[in-house]
Amino acid sequence: MLSGWFVVLLSVAYGGLLFAVARFGDARADAGRSIIGANVYALSLAVYCTSWTFFGSVGRATSGGLSFLTIYLGPTLMLLCVGVIVKMIRIAKAQRITSIADFIAARYGKSQLLAGLVTVIAVIGIVPYIALQLKAVAASLDVLFDRSGHAIQLWGVDSTLLVAAVLALFTILFGTRHLDATERHEGMVAAVAFESVVKLLAFVAVGVFVTWGIYDGFADLFRRAAAQPELLRLMQPDPSRAGAWAAMILLSALAIVFLPRQFQVMVVENVDESHLKRAVWLFPLYLLLINIFVLPVALGGLMHFAGQGANPDTFVLTLPLSQGAQALALLVFIGGLSAATGMVIVETIALSTMVCNDLAMPALLRSTWLQRQKRGDLSRLLIGIRRLAIVLILLLGYAYFKAAGEAYALVGIGLISFAAVAQFAPALFGGMYWKQGTRAGALAGLLAGFAVWLYTLLLPSFAKSGWIDSGFVEVGPFAIDWLRAQALFGLDGLDEISHCLWWSLLANLGAYLAVSLATVPDALEASQAERFVDVFRHAQRAPDVRLWRGNASLQELVELLERFLGPARTRQQLAAHARSRGRSDWRELAPDAEFVHFAEAELAAAIGSASARAMVSSVTREEDLGLEEVLDILDEASQVRAYSRELEAKQRALEAATGELRAANAQLRELDRMKDDFISTVTHELRTPLTSIRALSEMLHDDPRLELGERRRFLGIIVGEAERLTRLINQILDLARLESGRAEWTAVAVDVGVVVREAMAALEPLFREKGVRLSGEIAAGLPSVLADRDRLTQVVVNLLSNAVKFVPGGSGEVRVGVACSDGAVRVSVADNGPGLTADECVSVFEKFRQGGNTLTDKPRGTGLGLPISRQIVDYFGGKLWVESAPGAGATFIFTVPLREPDA
Repeated sequence: MLSGWFVVLLSVAYGGLLFAVARFGDARADAGRSIIGANVYALSLAVYCTSWTFFGSVGRATSGGLSFLTIYLGPTLMLLCVGVIVKMIRIAKAQRITSIADFIAARYGKSQLLAGLVTVIAVIGIVPYIALQLKAVAASLDVLFDRSGHAIQLWGVDSTLLVAAVLALFTILFGTRHLDATERHEGMVAAVAFESVVKLLAFVAVGVFVTWGIYDGFADLFRRAAAQPELLRLMQPDPSRAGAWAAMILLSALAIVFLPRQFQVMVVENVDESHLKRAVWLFPLYLLLINIFVLPVALGGLMHFAGQGANPDTFVLTLPLSQGAQALALLVFIGGLSAATGMVIVETIALSTMVCNDLAMPALLRSTWLQRQKRGDLSRLLIGIRRLAIVLILLLGYAYFKAAGEAYALVGIGLISFAAVAQFAPALFGGMYWKQGTRAGALAGLLAGFAVWLYTLLLPSFAKSGWIDSGFVEVGPFAIDWLRAQALFGLDGLDEISHCLWWSLLANLGAYLAVSLATVPDALEASQAERFVDVFRHAQRAPDVRLWRGNASLQELVELLERFLGPARTRQQLAAHARSRGRSDWRELAPDAEFVHFAEAELAAAIGSASARAMVSSVTREEDLGLEEVLDILDEASQVRAYSRELEAKQRALEAATGELRAANAQLRELDRMKDDFISTVTHELRTPLTSIRALSEMLHDDPRLELGERRRFLGIIVGEAERLTRLINQILDLARLESGRAEWTAVAVDVGVVVREAMAALEPLFREKGVRLSGEIAAGLPSVLADRDRLTQVVVNLLSNAVKFVPGGSGEVRVGVACSDGAVRVSVADNGPGLTADECVSVFEKFRQGGNTLTDKPRGTGLGLPISRQIVDYFGGKLWVESAPGAGATFIFTVPLREPDA
């Protein structure tokens, strides 16, 4: 038997553990060693998984089957739009945003009216969601205590109210111990991340127990369920519910951003934008893991408790208890408690901040009492207001639970809140991406959407509980059928959530667009629109001080900061601001526009942007700027940015030109080196035959009585060397003419096969002398090409001469091939020489280049044959290249396109 007091003590002990985690997180933050890394941030987003997920998803799966997944598909899709979230975070940091109400109000001219309206909608809309948590925890206590036979009342107070009181106490301890000007609660975030791990482990544990403890695995469980038609239906998607699925996906996608607690952890508590990179996959993975066993637990509960009337929302508890697994039941209870407390703590902290900043502060600003307390420290008053707001919000949740909560399943209650916060979408997204959106348009849209939500969803929930008359739901007000609350204008057949969502968003978006287009923003609205829409250009720059003109007192501004931040925090922030402006003491600062902006930003982080602006205005004498002046300033800033972009473009062009010059310089150096190599080569080539000619001539001159045979041999050598000199000089002159375009060409119809045979015949003695085998495979009936016959012969001779120089004597082989391919005649000269590397395959066609590394090991020649040959082939529209690998010989190939001579 489970003892009721043991359950209570276990809950208190778990709460103490959470508090210890939070204190540890705050202590590390105060020491400058934050524990909020990417994993903790991603896990804190799992505050989305409340009692709804832990208990309600199973309940929904017992009636709607796979439709429970829509609540988790939406957030996954929204996180893929990471650019939207990054922009939201960037805006929040730049504007010192503290809540979603502050975000919307700051965009539309820091409007207190708009901030108050968003707060009212959020509080009213979230109250049902808080009631859901109270109901879930109370139901789980009922299950545990009933099993042990204990009553669930203490001093005559029911368990739900006790749960609300305990949660209020924990929230106060977690989130309102001090007024943090940054509005970050790193200890709370750490505790929420810890709770996310606990609830995941607990739910997976009960899923494993049901699947493999009560049943024999997934196959056995699903096989038994499939044998029952009513359960088989739950395992299959219902095409007729496609519209409802779409509505639920959209609703949950908006909720992951617009629920106050989600905005708090995702935007306000974000310490590093890069953490989103981890969250975009870790958070969806978390959702997958916590939902794997939802359907198995739902089916297992339906089969196990068939005909017993058990509450599906409590299957995760009743199934372990029915098998006597009390320890597992306690773990599940702690998991459910984690899911509820995490949501309530973060949600009520976010709502209490909004209530304090956007409802209480505007009232205080208009009160005579505050005027009499000019020099008092109001930071403790603000903390007190937030604590009172926490208590009141939880009491409202309890009241809703008593009034209407019993008429809805857990998921149904949560969807009411989802539909409420969806009303923030047009004003917030429109404000981020549309500069023409106005404060009047945002107010009109929110009022229209909220009114539709109130009429079509919230009031019907009270009617369903019997607290108000249900006539407006069943027959419409005054019996007007087309005004039925859940069938507006005759739109019947939709479920109540889808019906409310589409009509409310239609009214909201329509009013927002129509009124925005019909109104003109004031100067501050235009300035804020620029900063929100173009945040990526503005966030890294200081505020434009030209947008504020007036007179201010340094002492009054400092006293104002001390009233709301406290003296210690004020001195700390003033010192940091002074250092940023190059001053050692803040008293040296002038009360100029920049200091006014600083003071307003610091106050905005504590009391919201709308109240901060009102407070700064109360101690300064500001000159109103006209809309045209603001637009002129913004246009000037845009021109400066455009000029800056032009300068950046010119700088990039200059850098590119510099790079090109460097490349050209490197190429010139390479050409200079190649020229030196050429001169060395030519000098060597010229000196060798000249030296031979001179030596032999001197011998003939000095000894006229040489024998006739010896004289003939010397003269033959002299003639040969002279011919060699002639060839060298002719090649140099030929290359010069080709490059200058002064070469003479005679284009006629040429039979390439005949040209190749003649070149082979001319060089046959050279091949025979070296012992190299020369063979040819020339196709018959080749078509003619339009080319210069002598130049083409020069190309073939160059290739054959190169081949015979590089093949080994006695075992060398050169194969010539001529064929027609792809509209051209293709000639190949292949040898079995040493081959070429990949780099050499490119460099051999460069001028003055030839095989070998030094003058001594280079083959005879100038290295101009191949460059000349390539220019000749290029002139006739062909290509010349080499295919080779070290040790595998080389194949030089050129093509000449088939063209008939002009008529």
